[in-house]
Amino acid sequence: MDDDDHDESRGAPVGRRVVLGILGLGAVGVLAGPRLQRAQEAVVSRDPSGLAAVLPGSGGFRYYSVTSSVPERGPTAYTLKVDGLVDRPAEYRLADLQAMPQRRIVHDVQCVTGWRVPRTPFEGVPLAHLLAAAGVRPEARAVRFRCFDGVYTESLTLEQARRDDVLIALRLRDAPISHAHGGPARLYVAPMYFYKSAKWLSGITVTDTVRPGYWEERGYDTDAWVGSSNGRDDAATV
Repeated sequence: MDDDDHDESRGAPVGRRVVLGILGLGAVGVLAGPRLQRAQEAVVSRDPSGLAAVLPGSGGFRYYSVTSSVPERGPTAYTLKVDGLVDRPAEYRLADLQAMPQRRIVHDVQCVTGWRVPRTPFEGVPLAHLLAAAGVRPEARAVRFRCFDGVYTESLTLEQARRDDVLIALRLRDAPISHAHGGPARLYVAPMYFYKSAKWLSGITVTDTVRPGYWEERGYDTDAWVGSSNGRDDAATV
């Protein structure tokens, strides 16, 4: 599902054309550079293999998905629904999110598989802002996230979700988040392993208990603090 998620796709297997396309883009990209960015993202969005990590211009990120393809949602088609144990359910367009107060966080990104991208700027709406606007009910204990790939889910406790370093991110490295990076809006949980930062975010549901997400159902830790979970001893992200 994420730049951080592993190759355990429920979709169709990666075909020979995708593999050849990735390798071909990698070879030509050294010469063509930015002109291949759109072509690169088109291949990446259909690549659950992780082979897209060989592409130039990834900035240290690795690309994975748990489905064989994810349909794009442009700025006018995108919506984010907030519901569950709230007094004021809402549905936001991308323009609505962009008009809200934004927070910029510069923090290391750490994957549970070991790679790290240092000092990466994300910018977006603090999740706490959306929760406050929705009016969280007293019996609420957690937040569940849904994604428009139709498969991926994640969860946080309500306390975690209200941290000031948890965003509905709209920008990455001072540019709108591309489809390949989970745009137009994604979750960003700065102090946790990157599988918690769900791409292609479509829904936020306030619940009465933490419900394990896609990777938690497959054995990963629900409380995924960098350096103190998943049996890893990585240095904490800063």
